[in-house]
Amino acid sequence: MAELFYQRDVYGKTLVELGGKNPDIVVLDADLSSSTRTGLFAKAFPKRFFNMGVAEQNLMGVAAGLAVSGKTVFASTFAIFATGRAWDQVRNGICYNHLNVKIVATHAGLTVGPDGASHQALEDLALVRVIPGINVVVPCDGPQTKAAVLAAAETPGPFYIRLGRAKVPTIEGTEDFRLGKAQVLREGGDVAIIACGMMVGNALKAAEKLAGKGVRARVINMHTLRPFDAEAVKEAAGTVRGVVVCEEHSIVGGLCSAVAETLQEEGYCGRVATVAIKERFGQSGDPDELIKSYKLTAEDVERAALESIRG
Repeated sequence: MAELFYQRDVYGKTLVELGGKNPDIVVLDADLSSSTRTGLFAKAFPKRFFNMGVAEQNLMGVAAGLAVSGKTVFASTFAIFATGRAWDQVRNGICYNHLNVKIVATHAGLTVGPDGASHQALEDLALVRVIPGINVVVPCDGPQTKAAVLAAAETPGPFYIRLGRAKVPTIEGTEDFRLGKAQVLREGGDVAIIACGMMVGNALKAAEKLAGKGVRARVINMHTLRPFDAEAVKEAAGTVRGVVVCEEHSIVGGLCSAVAETLQEEGYCGRVATVAIKERFGQSGDPDELIKSYKLTAEDVERAALESIRG
């Protein structure tokens, strides 16, 4: 069985690694350092860590100021607060000025679990994806989280990296991360399953089930929503009978929208099925039960794939 990791554990350890190499890296948090794991950096480099308290707008404003002074800034809090509460500061302070701030937001999506709708960011990708000039990354596992954070540290400009709360399995080959370049994790000529984040694992499970029914599924890990690998989508759509898009996010504004926009420009006439959250807020519950309730399981992906090639 694949090893399970908390992505935020990997993030915290990677920050410490970066901090030992680059004295210009600073880290900010909004009184959640034990949850986001930035506390590991705080312990290793206390003079370069700033707890801004429960003041996310100020967190982003200070991050912008430190970036102007030449620092590479990692700013962390829960995804719902990083994007919802501080959107104005992210847009006008950080992105408009193309500052070197890396927003690494944890506890995204339904799998936050018992904290419920107020803490489950189902709209965060839509909120950041609409802002010009920001890189948007949704790693699918632990090794890819590390690779994405390292890439963000080396790439000038603003980033939004989306991490979940729950453990996710390690997926072979994902550590070979290139910003804006999708990964084909499984080849197949019948249906293309395009996924990001924790849904990549479910997409691969669905592909195994489909193979038992004689359906060959190509699985694409679309870890970067900006810059978006439109060519990978076009190439896949041109060689299969159906397309499925999967994300632990609203059907509006995230990966589903990015794929739809790309295919619309191509005049694609095939079926596109979606496995995402449709017109619902989150709710308190066990993460696995929520995934079932909101129809984001591997079985749901399998059904969507079969629907996309039917007829």
